[in-house]
Amino acid sequence: MREKETSGKGAGDEPATGPENGPENGPGDGAEEGAAKGAGDARARRGRRRTVKPGAGTVRQGELIRALTALREQLDAFDLLLDVPGVQEVREARDELRAQLEDYVLPRIQAAGAPLLVVLGGSTGAGKSTLVNTLVGSRVSATGVLRPTTSSPILVCHPDHVDWFMEGPLLPGMGRVRGPAPDAIAGDQLVIIGSDVLPPGLALLDSPDFDSVFEDHYEFATKLMAAADLWLCVTTAARYADAQVWQMLQRAKENGATIGVVLSRVPQGAGPQGAEVVEHFGEMLDEHEVGDARRFTVPETRIENSRLPEETVAGIRAWLTGVAEDTEDREIVIEDTLAAVLDSFRTRVPELARQVEAQVEQRTELAREVEAGYGTALAELDEATRNGSLLRGEVLARWQDFAGTGDLLKSLHVQRGRRGRAAVRRNRRSPARVRALKAALRAGLESLIMASAEHGAEQVIARWRDHPSGRQVLAGTDAELAHVSPELARRVTRAVSSWQDHVQELIRTEGVTKRSVAKLVSFDTEAVSLVLMIGLLGYGTSDVAVEGGNSAVPQRLLKALFGAESLRGMGAKARADLRSRIGMLFDEEAIRFGQVLDSAGIPDETVPVQLYQATYNLEVAR
Repeated sequence: MREKETSGKGAGDEPATGPENGPENGPGDGAEEGAAKGAGDARARRGRRRTVKPGAGTVRQGELIRALTALREQLDAFDLLLDVPGVQEVREARDELRAQLEDYVLPRIQAAGAPLLVVLGGSTGAGKSTLVNTLVGSRVSATGVLRPTTSSPILVCHPDHVDWFMEGPLLPGMGRVRGPAPDAIAGDQLVIIGSDVLPPGLALLDSPDFDSVFEDHYEFATKLMAAADLWLCVTTAARYADAQVWQMLQRAKENGATIGVVLSRVPQGAGPQGAEVVEHFGEMLDEHEVGDARRFTVPETRIENSRLPEETVAGIRAWLTGVAEDTEDREIVIEDTLAAVLDSFRTRVPELARQVEAQVEQRTELAREVEAGYGTALAELDEATRNGSLLRGEVLARWQDFAGTGDLLKSLHVQRGRRGRAAVRRNRRSPARVRALKAALRAGLESLIMASAEHGAEQVIARWRDHPSGRQVLAGTDAELAHVSPELARRVTRAVSSWQDHVQELIRTEGVTKRSVAKLVSFDTEAVSLVLMIGLLGYGTSDVAVEGGNSAVPQRLLKALFGAESLRGMGAKARADLRSRIGMLFDEEAIRFGQVLDSAGIPDETVPVQLYQATYNLEVAR
């Protein structure tokens, strides 16, 4: 991070502490050497490649905003319902990405001239609020032994910027309260306080402790960290090795933040203890790959009126003030942070997409179970329509009644010259037994299809219950899902009737053109179509043949009438049509399970593709 060349002026004679650029500097070193070194670092960084300048008003800026807005919309377009391994971390990653876009990236691009926002984060008792009070010169944030002391975030800025922070786009999801802070305030309210001590262009935000026992405090701490132009991590000599400190530093680094660190309460006096602590802290910074963070130490000292002695924070004040007052330095910090955040999207968004693919795979597995359940039911139904199991009871009785009484033969007539109108009417008028057989076949087939559809639904439910994600989805569904839909009976009736009409049309259009005998014999197409249906549904299997005796021989009759080849063709078409109609009925039933997956918020395969595309579009826009 850049430091103004003169940031250490006026602090060189203070014995307490100054800005540290390495572990070799102890708590009693002055500020000028660190400030001068920081200024050199700042000049070196001016050659660094940066993203589109915020607020430049260019076409590229507009493209960047559109790409970022599209990414935000993609992040809003799906949920992560299924409890697959690591899903909680994925949910948090998605929420962080979305929040950082809304709270920081988009507002910062659109408001380049806004003050540099420095967010102070740290563990309980690290002294964040005390440091803010000291830098501001008055008690604006509560301190004390009661933990946590910071329950609501406090933002302090120059009075000229108060209105912008009250009404501006930064952190749009948080309410605003004009300070000073009341005694009791909701945690999602941002308290805005004006102070003439801070220069224009600088704002300090005291965030809740990130290791607080209150979960919402941790959430606010991470949210505010992601919205910072500069994140200043405050920890103590006694607690700097805590895992939570390094987790947050790593998180800030991954999210693209420009980082500064303050090691407070460093022991003073004789002995190497303080220097050893500072040295070890520096080693840990390097070990965790945040060694380039600006470093400051604050010695163990007295606190009066919730403030530290001025000399202990002179280096920090000079550094922050120097950056804020130098327009170029301030822009560099803002641009570098923004560029780093956008760089982090190159890995964070694709990683999120890969994690979403795990949810998609679970959805795919559940969808396959739906296909398997109804596929099994369809195969069983197909077998039932071939093996003669339908030709029992009412259907068999109606068939025997029709075939055994001579109505079958009566439906056939040798054509002798031109038929009169009476003969035509007689041929078109099917006997009552034909209509009864047709109705019995229709009812039997409908009942068989309904039972198979019910079995298919039961199969899917059973398969989902054996699947961890399936059990989770079923927990929020209606028990009626295990049964057929209320509309199925009506659709089945229509499908079976249409199939019977289709078979009759096959007899009429194809049968008479294939065989000369069919041209010589007039027949009732409805009656003959029923004979074909009886044959297709398994007449001739051993048990049905025994029950049916020798009352009829549909296959021989049809072969004699149409010929074997024509009969095979019509039979294949009729069976394929029946299977197709039943398949469509089952597909419509299966849609209910797909709708359950949709309503459960499980992403489909388009979601990760769109996230990958959004990442690519963002890179192009940059």
